[in-house]
Amino acid sequence: MSLLTPAIFPQMPDIHRLAEEQTVLEAERLNVFYGSRPALEAISLRIPKQRITALIGPSGCGKSTLLRCFNRMNDLTDDCRVEGAVKFLGQDIYGPGQDVVALRRRVGMVFQRPNPFPKSIYDNVVYGLRLLGIRDRRMLDDAAERALRAAALWHEVKDRLKDNAFRLSSGQQQRLTIARAIAIEPEVLLLDEPTSALDPITTLTIEELMISLKARYTLVLVTHNMQQAARVSDYTAFIHQGKLVEYTATDRLFTSPGQRKTEEYITGRLR
Repeated sequence: MSLLTPAIFPQMPDIHRLAEEQTVLEAERLNVFYGSRPALEAISLRIPKQRITALIGPSGCGKSTLLRCFNRMNDLTDDCRVEGAVKFLGQDIYGPGQDVVALRRRVGMVFQRPNPFPKSIYDNVVYGLRLLGIRDRRMLDDAAERALRAAALWHEVKDRLKDNAFRLSSGQQQRLTIARAIAIEPEVLLLDEPTSALDPITTLTIEELMISLKARYTLVLVTHNMQQAARVSDYTAFIHQGKLVEYTATDRLFTSPGQRKTEEYITGRLR
């Protein structure tokens, strides 16, 4: 029985292809605790290169916790403890001697609400490059234009780069934060509900942007919007009460789920 119309899917990937994809990120028997409370239990999954992987599930199920494990943002949360392994290109990022700053340069993050800095549009985009010690104006200019073009924002702001970023619309601000993230040329973009604060038209703009970005980047998307997951992602993981219920090609998960609990969730019978 089809649970969502197949016409919604931009691509229909082979359901067996995940095993053949090149892995960028991988969780192995991952457990996360906040104090004594378990947030994730025995999560194992692989994130393939230059695809969009969506993480779906009810509020509080652990989606964002899992996302934040991929660049160790959970290090900033008091009483958070991680067990198991999280690998980036085969190397355990929680192993001894890992450079977390370097990791976050390669695995960037975009948050739920647009968070531009109180600076000009230009200074927002090149902020990370300056932190890396780049001062050459031509290099900064080229990087700013390249990132703004990739974020589908260049033609809207090219004549107002000195304007304060707060003068942009919320949708433009979110694209600006994406431009800021990709200006330092990461390999992965983690997106934590990047459209939840945006109107439907702007949401579609961001979704089109995500699809275009996977030509160069690996994207992991947390979303409450199952229609969004169906529209943009290649693979979808359904998480419930901290456990991975099902992880497969998006078209299979939404049209022919392998687990009863998945079917109950996407048809609204499980919350």
